[in-house]
Amino acid sequence: MYQYDDYDRQIVSDRVAQFKDQMGRRLRDEISEEAFLPLRLQNGLYIQKHAPMLRVAIPYGVISSRQLRQLAHIARRYDQGYCHVTTRQNVQFNWIAMEQVTEVQEQLLEVDMHAIQTSGNCIRNTTCDPFAGIAADEVVDPRPYCEIIRQWSTVHPEFAFLPRKFKIAAVGAAEDRAAIQLHDIGLRLLKNAAGKIGAQVWVGGGLGRTPVLGKVIREFLPQEELLAYIKSILRVYNRHGRRDNKYKARIKILVNALGIESFKEQVEEEFNQTRSASYLLDPAELAHAQQFFAMPNYEHINGLQAEADLNAQRRLHPLFARWLEHNVHPHRVSGYAAVTLSLKALGKAPGDIQQAQLDAVADFAERFSFAEVRTSQQQNMILPHVKLSDLYLLWLESANQDLATPTVGSAADIVCCPGADFCNLASTRSLPISAAIQKRFEDFEHLHFLGQISLRISGCINACAHHHIANIGILGVDKNGEEFFQITLGGQSGVDSRIGKVLGPSLPADAVPDAIDSLLQVYVQQRLDPSETFPDCFLRIGKQPFKEQVYGQNN
Repeated sequence: MYQYDDYDRQIVSDRVAQFKDQMGRRLRDEISEEAFLPLRLQNGLYIQKHAPMLRVAIPYGVISSRQLRQLAHIARRYDQGYCHVTTRQNVQFNWIAMEQVTEVQEQLLEVDMHAIQTSGNCIRNTTCDPFAGIAADEVVDPRPYCEIIRQWSTVHPEFAFLPRKFKIAAVGAAEDRAAIQLHDIGLRLLKNAAGKIGAQVWVGGGLGRTPVLGKVIREFLPQEELLAYIKSILRVYNRHGRRDNKYKARIKILVNALGIESFKEQVEEEFNQTRSASYLLDPAELAHAQQFFAMPNYEHINGLQAEADLNAQRRLHPLFARWLEHNVHPHRVSGYAAVTLSLKALGKAPGDIQQAQLDAVADFAERFSFAEVRTSQQQNMILPHVKLSDLYLLWLESANQDLATPTVGSAADIVCCPGADFCNLASTRSLPISAAIQKRFEDFEHLHFLGQISLRISGCINACAHHHIANIGILGVDKNGEEFFQITLGGQSGVDSRIGKVLGPSLPADAVPDAIDSLLQVYVQQRLDPSETFPDCFLRIGKQPFKEQVYGQNN
């Protein structure tokens, strides 16, 4: 895990002090809200329905037990006892008083955390595979590269006021668990035939009003050219991206307008004009970043014996067996596993975690996972280094904290934005829809019979829950002051990412849970066998059978 040095702390300290002065002037009405807006956004501060919302950066989703304890303290002292894990691996506080925001930022600084560039028209938090460094299918660990991008992009003066927000994701494995095709820049770290490390570069992806999958702009970019090439992409975007219409300002619009070949030509021209030895990635700098992500000091474990002992526990405890099947993931080191702590307990808002749970997760991390935790784009938390022999005890203790719901990857593992209960931008309340659907999945046997299904709910067209890439996506829309919900089907993320297709007319809120039941009935009836996924079944039979089941035979 990366550790701040004195230089990092000085940058963040200076920024906090600067924003404290700006906040003071705003509270004294010495600066207008219009002038204050871009300043507060680049420091992670939103003004929402009930109170300011502060978004805290969790770089590439990696957080320490010490930092978790500080988040728990902030939740108790300044908020209403909880925080929220976002789909970009960050954390949000929804109830901090305006007068206390900079005090909270100072509290974050104490544990090497900040809220810089978690909002605004700048380079946001680089997201990453939550199983980076431990996945068996990984070729290159992307975390050192994410850290280098973080250092380079933080308070970068040239890219502080882009046409629109800018998001980067990186993965280094065969499976794309970072959804790189859905980002402004997506990076797949890999090795070429000669064993040289580089990146396949995607550009122009994004969701929102116009969902678009990114396109490959470079099949193989040598690792030493990574920052220079990212800079070239950003310069072309900064130069030509629209600033007259925020709905047409994202890089995906520019790439579509120019065409990928023309856009690529401009990037390559910029790259060739500006590349120099001084801007290539220094091997010493890369080595410095890599040392923070060295493998922990694992115990030597007899993997076969550990598996045998685990199987014995599995036979004795069916509920434990179910949790193992859904919440425990393979590890590249024999005798270890990664564990997802579910933030999707029945009746709870997806992604919310209480202050007592934060303290408990910090404790679990210290006892079972080398004091390290990951946040995921699915709004859960992950302990990346758990011995197989510790799994039963961890299950018992996480169940006591309501963190062991065995639904990871299922239709009950709902990804959901806070919606109109909190957000000023939202058209509808998404949390009640999530709760109503969750109640249909109280029967775990039926839920697991359905298999792996992704379900995401966005409260407005901004698509913060990424509903377009869900097998079943739900989008809230306002119709003359009433809440309706549009359903999309067949989306998926990963190597074969797809944008979902609109099923039909939007439905009133009370009709949505029954519609989801109907869609799942069609899937179960029509799938070739339980191994056929929902999006593959949808691709094979088309949307008409689903549409007829929801709307009737005449539709």
